[in-house]
Amino acid sequence: MKTLALTVAVTLAATPSFGISRLNPLAMSCDQARSAVHSQGAVIFRWTSPRGLPLYDRFVRNSRLCDANEYAEWRNIPTRDDKTCPVLNCQNIDNLDGTFIVPDNSL
Repeated sequence: MKTLALTVAVTLAATPSFGISRLNPLAMSCDQARSAVHSQGAVIFRWTSPRGLPLYDRFVRNSRLCDANEYAEWRNIPTRDDKTCPVLNCQNIDNLDGTFIVPDNSL
């Protein structure tokens, strides 16, 4: 029984989104959203698109918080005061189109 409990605990601790704050950027200013990402390292922003569809993604402080095959790239999200608030989002390294230099962006 102890082995099962330990296995579950290790599995949950290894899950990237476990314990990450889920925030609505439309209820925050751009500075508050960027500050939340910077102070927590990684957050999940969830908002509703103009068409009414739920959108969400994980945003990070820098590339060190992405998987090994990903890097942090700038992405704009809507906030209460800015429809194009720049924050960092993990992108697959294959999106670099053959570029050998991986950007080292940081918030």
